[in-house]
Amino acid sequence: MTAPFPPSAPCWPPIRPAGRPSARAARADSPWLRRWSGAAAPRYTLICLPHAGGSASFYRPWAPLLPPEVELLAVQYPGREDRLEDPGAADMGELTAAVADAVAPLLDRPYALFGHSMGSAAAWELAHELRRRQLPGPRRLFASGRAAPGTAVTGQLHRQDDDTLGAELARLGGTSREILDDPGLRSLVLTAVRHDYRIIETHRPPDLPPLSCPLHVLTGSTDPELGPRRTRERVGGWADLTTARTEVRVFPGDHFYLTPRRREVVATVLRRLDPSLTTGGAHTWPSTP
Repeated sequence: MTAPFPPSAPCWPPIRPAGRPSARAARADSPWLRRWSGAAAPRYTLICLPHAGGSASFYRPWAPLLPPEVELLAVQYPGREDRLEDPGAADMGELTAAVADAVAPLLDRPYALFGHSMGSAAAWELAHELRRRQLPGPRRLFASGRAAPGTAVTGQLHRQDDDTLGAELARLGGTSREILDDPGLRSLVLTAVRHDYRIIETHRPPDLPPLSCPLHVLTGSTDPELGPRRTRERVGGWADLTTARTEVRVFPGDHFYLTPRRREVVATVLRRLDPSLTTGGAHTWPSTP
């Protein structure tokens, strides 16, 4: 469910040329968002939500792979990187309400939501919160590495000691042994992980009407959280949460398949968002079904 935030990851905002920022950049100037886009007028927005213990910088390597038509906005949860001193959200509702506040001024073009692990549940809750506010809904929702809210298996790991929590990180992969063996880094990582695990393990999703956008479920072939067997069960439960089409794509790899398979994942997202986004340009995209 989690990988740590890189301790030396660069923080937003990047250095900008002198002059006034664009109106859109000013609206994206929120502690909850990191904006990586060099285009003046993108056609789409991709809003990405991290896993438990993760940070916005997890998605920064996606930026060079995206065409100018797509603006990348990554959510930065409190309690990590440059938000280390910010108090964490009390629960999933408070978390997604704060994210909705941040993204609401930026929904002036078609957008998609992508969430990995805990981020997939947060993306689903965010879509409903935006609908409750009568704001435009996502064109697509990409749910990665976790069964649907209400069907995902949860536990009490946030109540366990550091050794147990560290062992869980090792089981899922995505956390380097060097970080877990360094007392200072280990403490920082486990603090964020424990907080996020408490949010996801105490999350009791309300009974909500289904969404109307297509749902795309992504997972690794050996992911202990959502492997191929569980996706065969109503696509991990996600098929019941939308009136539109639901599909699943299984990539080689474990819970953090999307790190070594980054280009294939981004290509899948772009093709589902708009097939024209992967034609031409500087990248030769891998074929996807």
